[in-house]
Amino acid sequence: MATDGGVDDAGTGEAGRVVVLDVVGLRPEHVAVGLAPNVAETLGERATAPLRPPFPAVTVPVQTTLGEGRSPASHGDVSSGEYDRERETVAFWERDRGDRDRIWETASEAGLTTGALFFQHLIGTSADVAVTPSPIEDENNDLIEMNCWTNPDGFYDELEAEYGHFPLHRYWGPGANDESSEWILNAAGEAVERYDPDLLWVYVPHLDYDAQRHGPDAPELESEVGTVDELVGEFLDDLREGDRWDETVVNVVSEYGFHAVDTPVFPNRALREAGLLSVRDDGEGGEVVDLPASDAFAMVDHQVAHVYVDADAAPDAREALAPLDGVAEVLGDRGKAERGVDHPNAGDLVLVAEPDAWFQYYWWDDDGDAPAYATDMDIHAKPGFDPCELFFGDSGLVSLDPTKVSGSHGRVDDETPAVYGLGGPAAPDVALDGPVDARAVAPTIADLLGVADDVEMDFEAPSLLASRD
Repeated sequence: MATDGGVDDAGTGEAGRVVVLDVVGLRPEHVAVGLAPNVAETLGERATAPLRPPFPAVTVPVQTTLGEGRSPASHGDVSSGEYDRERETVAFWERDRGDRDRIWETASEAGLTTGALFFQHLIGTSADVAVTPSPIEDENNDLIEMNCWTNPDGFYDELEAEYGHFPLHRYWGPGANDESSEWILNAAGEAVERYDPDLLWVYVPHLDYDAQRHGPDAPELESEVGTVDELVGEFLDDLREGDRWDETVVNVVSEYGFHAVDTPVFPNRALREAGLLSVRDDGEGGEVVDLPASDAFAMVDHQVAHVYVDADAAPDAREALAPLDGVAEVLGDRGKAERGVDHPNAGDLVLVAEPDAWFQYYWWDDDGDAPAYATDMDIHAKPGFDPCELFFGDSGLVSLDPTKVSGSHGRVDDETPAVYGLGGPAAPDVALDGPVDARAVAPTIADLLGVADDVEMDFEAPSLLASRD
């Protein structure tokens, strides 16, 4: 924890209820200059601090670190995708809990009522109330029927009856907008009304889309900060009318900051040109990467790429990738250890982009050779994160023009922090004089709830309330 602050004696440091609003894409200056007045009012005069995410600062590694209080080197979520070395396959956005134990699961086991909405890897969670998309799809990943996995069973049916189906195509893709955030916050309100959780963690995705589309400093993004702040304000107003408001602490967290980008980088094209990556016909007129036949492959995720390499091909892979315009660093074992990402799940090499650059998964030069899924919104088939899915295409649903992307994340720089703040009537007076380590969020929540000694979690950073002891 990189903060010099402490807890004022007036703060009890323990709350009856903790609500976490994960407003991804919100920045400290958005709060400071009045673009998010409802958030600012809730935080009041208490400190708001920059949040320093783990490396890489992309969705799943950051979310798991926030929920577990550990780094990617420890918990193993090094990307939003997973490369299976034995099967030589790539899967993005797998949706089950696996062996992840986050604060809402361990606090539930400690006797509290907990909830989590729309975090990744929620299917199978032991949280008392949970909602996460789980659409019913055919063998081609085409949507048959919208559905959500919930705890308890039947909760989605009740939400659907009240608010309609979750708007999946407003959650991601070229049609993504504030409708998904509105639906999620409505569901959060229903979770409070029906199940009264002691801990509720709510993911609010909306700003993420426009930061990628328009860039972090665009007027379009500033306008949408106001939109999402209004939605958050309505949810908080409902909380204020409830019986437990006086015992509530609100945490505001935003996962990562964004860089303005204008340089897409194509590591798989470079590996193919060097004879290290092989492709095969996809049966529909395009080319897909042939992982078993390849000596090297880059699983890209925004500004970070994990490169999986056959042992004898590592020098050639480094030689092919290091000179690419937009590549800032090629991390080996030492570099991965220094960045806290030295886990077996990480690539043999890890690429870090320059601040104005990001990595795209394409291995083809001619769009006529693109695989069939390239112009579809098909997040599970693509072996890399594809922000081009936020733009409509000329031939197909989504664009193949990476120059449209204006914002990205993944690097960890002091210039592009996320935000963390504590507010609400039961919040302790905490002085946050420096960046907050993302690993400190989970132990702080455990401390606020009074279960720090009851949860079995190996936190790597102290609670922000530790100095009161």
